[in-house]
Amino acid sequence: MVMKKPRVVIVGAGMAGLTAAHRLHAAASGDLFDLCVVEAGHRLGGRILTSVFAGDRVEMGATWIHGIGGSPIHAIARDIAALAGDCVPWERMDGFPSDPLTVAEGGALVDPYVVVDPVTSLYRRLMDSARAGDATVDPKRPGVGAFLRHGLQEYRSSRGGSSGCGEWSPEELEESVFAMHEFMERTCTSADDLNELDLAAESEYRDYPGDQITIAKGYSQIVEHLASALPPGMIRLGRRLRRIEWCSDGGGDGGPVRLHFEGEHSAMAADHVIVTVSLGVLKAGLGKGGGDTSGVKFSPPLPAFKREAIEQLGFGVVDKLFMEIEGAEGGGRFPFLQIAFAHEEREGRRRAAGIPRWMRRTASICPIYRGSRVLLAWFAGRDALDLEALLDEEIIRGVHATLDAFLPADVTCGGGDKVDRRCNERGAASSPPRIARVKRSGWGRDPLYLGSYSYVAVGSSGADLDLMAEPLPRLCGDPKEERDRGASPPPSPAPPLQILFAGEATHRTHYSTTHGAYLSGVREANRLLQHYRYTSAA
Repeated sequence: MVMKKPRVVIVGAGMAGLTAAHRLHAAASGDLFDLCVVEAGHRLGGRILTSVFAGDRVEMGATWIHGIGGSPIHAIARDIAALAGDCVPWERMDGFPSDPLTVAEGGALVDPYVVVDPVTSLYRRLMDSARAGDATVDPKRPGVGAFLRHGLQEYRSSRGGSSGCGEWSPEELEESVFAMHEFMERTCTSADDLNELDLAAESEYRDYPGDQITIAKGYSQIVEHLASALPPGMIRLGRRLRRIEWCSDGGGDGGPVRLHFEGEHSAMAADHVIVTVSLGVLKAGLGKGGGDTSGVKFSPPLPAFKREAIEQLGFGVVDKLFMEIEGAEGGGRFPFLQIAFAHEEREGRRRAAGIPRWMRRTASICPIYRGSRVLLAWFAGRDALDLEALLDEEIIRGVHATLDAFLPADVTCGGGDKVDRRCNERGAASSPPRIARVKRSGWGRDPLYLGSYSYVAVGSSGADLDLMAEPLPRLCGDPKEERDRGASPPPSPAPPLQILFAGEATHRTHYSTTHGAYLSGVREANRLLQHYRYTSAA
């Protein structure tokens, strides 16, 4: 008698889903499971998307390998020769610039030795303290933002006097440079407001050691490599999942789980489903954003422990704006420009006219590598959502107003030396560059993602990330669910491991990263392999 293979459906063809599929298919040479990957979109990769803009290779989503020492993403990129350059220049191919030019609104060059370096060192010490677990958490204000602001206040009270620059006082310069680093933190974490980023949880987050690098041939090479090992037809694109029916007291026809899709696609039955959709889509399924037509719903509803973890964890929006400089000369002389905005007007200094609100919380505008004609700025939270809703022409006007305010043709600072704001050299200045066209990401308004990546919000903890990873039905039971049904046992044993969860928001120490997504896919594949006592699972 031929034994029926367990049917496994993986929802999502991003890093986590393809990793799980790759691992399960590789086990026993693909003969252990009846395996299928369903993807709502019409491409592979999820929040990984490599593109080309103005002749340069750019990343619309995941960009960095966060440490090369022991990173599985780095190992794959190395093994498939994706780290070696080809004929297409790529984003940050020369690493992270070490010589930024910091300019205050209005064009004043901020002294790197008197202001920028001390404030930068202060900020790094504070964040290093938070990540080492040495920061004292104020129970009334448990967020990272409050901790950082307290550190700035202590710095100001302890340091001696310092000189300002033109119409800027020392305190105003320090405030704006410090805020610039806070803006960077928003894009690193996806938290719109750092006061909502949990301070205590910072000590659990981990990067791999070593350099942080980009992938020469593009991040999409990683997912394409994983997908290439799967048989034709195993991945089915354009299947948007709307509802998962699962069982608490026995199996159904063809399996205990049924998946229902948008449109005319037939429902699927499965023994096990690995759900890798974004935390944003799970939140939308609970009615927590994204509209009535977004999200994946569960029947019966998810148990309380799972719902609460989904609701409490943070999931933010981070977008990238690429800008092509006009003219044959392009960006050959454009610096790594750090922009320190004025946070309030006062007598003798006014905010520059025309700079839109969504531009005022970005930290830098810079070439994607030295000499590129393509500039890049990062946006988070409400500013990113505003950016997504604008026409290209509106974005270009906002960028031009910003460049005019930070790169005026002729300004002075300190001893009165004129500064060419584009080349970081003394000498004759020229007009700020003009932008010919732009390309931006749109993760927040995309109904297949509804955001970029997760963070531990105030009110949640790393334990919620562990709860996100727990399969259903829960082996140990959910006390609240048991109370709701009067603590009576289910009428018959529920089939185990009906719904498994993977993705970056299910990893306690590597959330928000592609390697976290990869590791979660391996974890859930191994969970199934161990369940079927396939002993080579590692």
